[in-house]
Amino acid sequence: MAFAAPSLKGRALRLLAQREYSRAELERKLGPYAQEPGALAHALDELSALGFISEARVVQSVLHQKAARLGTARIRQTLEAKGIGDAAIKQALSSLQDTELERARELWQRRFGVFPKEARERARQIRFLLARGFSATVATRVLRGANDDAQPTTRCDQTDDFAGF
Repeated sequence: MAFAAPSLKGRALRLLAQREYSRAELERKLGPYAQEPGALAHALDELSALGFISEARVVQSVLHQKAARLGTARIRQTLEAKGIGDAAIKQALSSLQDTELERARELWQRRFGVFPKEARERARQIRFLLARGFSATVATRVLRGANDDAQPTTRCDQTDDFAGF
């Protein structure tokens, strides 16, 4: 006795039982199984109405899983790949922007923990942070060991020996 293939709604529920999926992700995954046009949209509409598909839960899930390891650029990329709307992405990233430097420092501390002595090692550590989506400004501040309130010093702020000329 052979079992009948699961319906689109059954397949979607099976996927949603494992983790949160956005509507766009479910459309990509379930598209090949749709036999009638409009059947997939109808099944996903039903699941959305019942609260099984939630963009807000997908965003929270991504932030919970990735915020400690990734910068805002990579998290933005991940959310866009999942088909999350721009308004939800902006709202999620605004909450992360405040902790960007702190998260980068914690990640750098876990990975390296020691300030680089050579330019080559410094470049490697900066590349590590950049590859994880942190901005160049944040990466240089982490390696400089600057406080949140400290402003970068420039040559103009220092007194030089040529002041009399």
